[in-house]
Amino acid sequence: MREFKFVVEKEDEGIGLRKLLKKRLGFSSRLLTKLNSTKQVYLNGNVLRGYMKPKAGDIIKAVLPEERSNFPEADIPINVIYEDDDLLIINKQAKITVHPTRLHQDKTIANGLMKYMRENSKSFKIRFVNRLDMDTSGLLIVGKNSNAQDKIIHQMHKGDVEKTYITLVNGIVSDDEFTVNLPIGRPDSDSPLRSVMEVHGKPSITHVKVLERFSSGFTLLKVRLETGRTHQIRVHLTHLGHPLCGDTLYGDHCPEIIDRQALHAYNLSFKHPTSDKKMEFEAPLPEDFLKAIEIIKNM
Repeated sequence: MREFKFVVEKEDEGIGLRKLLKKRLGFSSRLLTKLNSTKQVYLNGNVLRGYMKPKAGDIIKAVLPEERSNFPEADIPINVIYEDDDLLIINKQAKITVHPTRLHQDKTIANGLMKYMRENSKSFKIRFVNRLDMDTSGLLIVGKNSNAQDKIIHQMHKGDVEKTYITLVNGIVSDDEFTVNLPIGRPDSDSPLRSVMEVHGKPSITHVKVLERFSSGFTLLKVRLETGRTHQIRVHLTHLGHPLCGDTLYGDHCPEIIDRQALHAYNLSFKHPTSDKKMEFEAPLPEDFLKAIEIIKNM
């Protein structure tokens, strides 16, 4: 159960409840409606009615409804980078789907989190703020309540969440640093493939920096997303003639180097949903990625 508490200031007198909670706590309209229906806002310890206008010195407490996911448990390791009352940041392994789907109904990160909660006496509804493809490794944000999820998603929509990836691509990338600004769309609704589409594509911006070029014909890149389209990095780099190593969906297959797309969500930065403090997290490259680099160096 997550509680928020504050003392009403003189300048807040006369402000309606919804407006006051939005001003002081930044709650979304959806959450305010939920709090009103569950009667989980208190004035000096008593249930606060929506028509009341608190006075200076009054203590307001909002209690978020306790919710819990009900996925079946699975023995999926959860590598925790950071955790508090609002957030759980994990370093996702490759070859694991984030959320149950029609094709992957169990053995997902969500199923692993159910076991993690039981073993650590925790209880919350799993709210993935960002998503990673099954074969992409790296940082994943889980909101532990609707307020945390709403606020970070709002930051994403404003472009205030910085997402940086490390990837290994085929070919020698000539420019040291550049930006790809090409719209991405889905030409066939029956196919998972995305592509650059000048017409009907959504604006997509990817910033690319070369970290290392290998004489064997590969390049290690640092990639920062300004937008977050499905398969954005994979589509943009493939369009430029540099498909990700191991990305079989977009035409590259090199099992002797790595048996999944060489893409790792390396760094995330955003403001904490409650404290507003800037948070930054890094996840080291996984073993299979490091091994791929060594193989390429010795080719």
